Amino acid sequence: MSPDRIALKGLRARGRHGVLPAERELGQEFVVDATLFLDTAPAAAGDDLTKTVHYRELAEALVEVVEGEPVALMETLAQRLADVCLASELVRKVEVSVHKPAAPIPLPFDDVVVTIERSRV
Repeated sequence: MSPDRIALKGLRARGRHGVLPAERELGQEFVVDATLFLDTAPAAAGDDLTKTVHYRELAEALVEVVEGEPVALMETLAQRLADVCLASELVRKVEVSVHKPAAPIPLPFDDVVVTIERSRV
């Protein structure tokens, strides 16, 4: 049976991630999408928040990572965010996308996105 999903999309936070010194100095907005795969039936059966992922707490933890220690690569940031999502033993798998809409690219573009998928071993 396919697990259920909880998705948090468009979470915005300011971070200082990037390879260029200006990115570290000035910072920029990052947008995070996270889809968690888990069984929500136990929570639904008892209407019990403790048997699912509290998405407000998840959002706060993800923002802490984005606003926290800078990294050079979006791939590293995405991995750190996936690790936060997998901290709950209820989560079987996660897909995390990190958007960097103000990436320093001197050409017209809409967005740069790194998407990773990680699962519990």
